[in-house]
Amino acid sequence: MRIAIEKRTKKSRLAIFLVPIVSFIISLLLGAIVLALSKASPIAAYSAMVKGAFGNARWFQYTIVEALPLLLCGLGVGIAFRLKFWNIGAEGQYIWGAIGITWVMQFWKFLPVWTLLPVGLVVGLITGALWAGVPGYLKAQWGVDETLTTLMLNYVAIGYAEYLYIDHGKAPFGNFGTPEFPELARLPRVWGRVHAGVFIALALVVILWFFLYKTRWGFEMNMIGKNPRAARYQGVSIKKNIVVAMLASGAICGLAGAVNTAAVTFRLTKGVDAGYGFTGIVIAWMAGLNPFASIVVAIVMAALKTGADQLQIAVKLPEAMGPVLQGLVLIPLLAGSIFTDYHLKLHRKEAR
Repeated sequence: MRIAIEKRTKKSRLAIFLVPIVSFIISLLLGAIVLALSKASPIAAYSAMVKGAFGNARWFQYTIVEALPLLLCGLGVGIAFRLKFWNIGAEGQYIWGAIGITWVMQFWKFLPVWTLLPVGLVVGLITGALWAGVPGYLKAQWGVDETLTTLMLNYVAIGYAEYLYIDHGKAPFGNFGTPEFPELARLPRVWGRVHAGVFIALALVVILWFFLYKTRWGFEMNMIGKNPRAARYQGVSIKKNIVVAMLASGAICGLAGAVNTAAVTFRLTKGVDAGYGFTGIVIAWMAGLNPFASIVVAIVMAALKTGADQLQIAVKLPEAMGPVLQGLVLIPLLAGSIFTDYHLKLHRKEAR
């Protein structure tokens, strides 16, 4: 008798529902073991994390604000992933969105102040799209591996952003940052720390869901992702769809950078490479590329970050314990996602 892992001919709804729950329980157990070895109460630590993320209105607002760029980056890379195009460059595209809106705020002084925000958001969207379009075109035209090109372009974007806020665009009397945006050119707050970017993100969820599940474009992308040869026989242009998908993917990631910069930091500064793009990859994967599921996953990921800050205060654990617990949550969830597409099957040896 042998055990084999075989691909499911059809995804099981029960597996889709149960696998994330079981994986999350396993991750909590692993985290409890690590906490116990660190001589900390797992119950007290988890309680502190939940309290730090959702304990009161102020903490909940911080969690929502943290979730918004994660959600937008998850939505962006999810578009490319549908084509089995592995866009690992969301971080760089996010940074270019921040650079784009900062460029408008700092040098487009000929525009009325009230127009700087909408123009800046559009420019941030465009710069993110163009940055993603480069590896998209290379893949479509010459088959260049997208994993390598998108990954390496992240570091080009990070380095250029550092050059801008440390040297070229630095504020006259500031340290590591460009001049702050005008008050009238910032995204307004709608509930405490929560800004109007929440409406942009939720609108994009609905729009993407419609395009991905109810239009010909979404159908073609799904076909290419599952069977490129069949898509080609049906007359679907794979090259065009790769470029369009990458432009859309980069545009949304760039919009994430522009929105967060206009609502939270108000300038290009140190910390722009906060890892939102890399975490967005995890969110898209864990959500099964579903825009609505991405909302839940983004909030969970944001809660892990904001809640972990309370570990130092409540349980006296070192700062490094937060990322450790986040990793222990992610690994089982990502590993468990395999079983939504595959299942274990027993094969009995035939008697001779």
